[in-house]
Amino acid sequence: MFKLLRYISIFLIIACLLFAYHAWIPTKLKRPPLKVEFTSFIGEHSGIIAKEKGFFKALGVDVELIYKEYGQLELANFSAGKYDGITSSLGSFITLSATNPDIQSVLIIDESTGADVVVAQSEIKTVADLKGKNLGANLGGFSEVFVTEMLKTAKLTSDNVNLVKLDALEIPQGLKNNAIQAGHTWEPYISETIKLGGQILFSSKQTPGLILDLIVFRGDTIRDRPEDIRAFVRGWLQAAAYWEANVQKGNAIISKALKIPRNTISLEGVNLTDLGENKKFFQSSNLNSIYKTANIYADFFIRSGNVTRIPKVENLFNSSFLNPPS
Repeated sequence: MFKLLRYISIFLIIACLLFAYHAWIPTKLKRPPLKVEFTSFIGEHSGIIAKEKGFFKALGVDVELIYKEYGQLELANFSAGKYDGITSSLGSFITLSATNPDIQSVLIIDESTGADVVVAQSEIKTVADLKGKNLGANLGGFSEVFVTEMLKTAKLTSDNVNLVKLDALEIPQGLKNNAIQAGHTWEPYISETIKLGGQILFSSKQTPGLILDLIVFRGDTIRDRPEDIRAFVRGWLQAAAYWEANVQKGNAIISKALKIPRNTISLEGVNLTDLGENKKFFQSSNLNSIYKTANIYADFFIRSGNVTRIPKVENLFNSSFLNPPS
């Protein structure tokens, strides 16, 4: 009987010690998902594949992707802290940094090598024909720089045309209504324009290295969740590699997720930048470094009066998340 009581006492003491030990260990709280907003441009859709294929989850990060066609309208929500990160063109990122200096780009996700185009009504045959015409573009961002570079090829400036502020998805209707005679857009709105009788006048194939898309995070997220961001970057690059190796499967995943026709999804004219290309872009000595291209945008926006002051370009990019954990 005494032996039994002794065993019970020992058991209770061990149970209490184990309970106390586990109560002492701090509970690991589940982190909320990284909220990342993206738009309709095809180069920004690798994240969908990373989410659907479980690449993010396998790397230990929960990601909530938020799709918005009007990306420009979401910049205010990002600034207000509604999202942790966004996809952004380099030009839009530069202008955003003027009012939000505590943001950084951690990854270059694609380079437009023909995917961005200026479409025009059928009677506009050359860039020179745009003189005195209405030209649609998303003013204040990379779109304005792109059309300005196009105009230079015909020795024109923005003073020779009437710039009309329109988002990419508004271009087909603008052409149809004759509100504009040409405008900057991308798929699926290129196909929509061509169905309406329009044509491609100019493309980013003629402006190599100018149009880059990025992943941008808020400074507080970068400081508080560095390992989640590192996992996000790895998952995104893994998805981009999968997509390029399995184009039709990748297209099918995106078609289903966004509920858009598969025949409107194409990587033609888009280079999904891999890890090696990212490292080259982030090298300041590289002829096509992100810092040099960023300064082109910064100078343009300051000269045009879109912004008055921009943070040091060197402080806007953070390549540390390209490297494996130390």
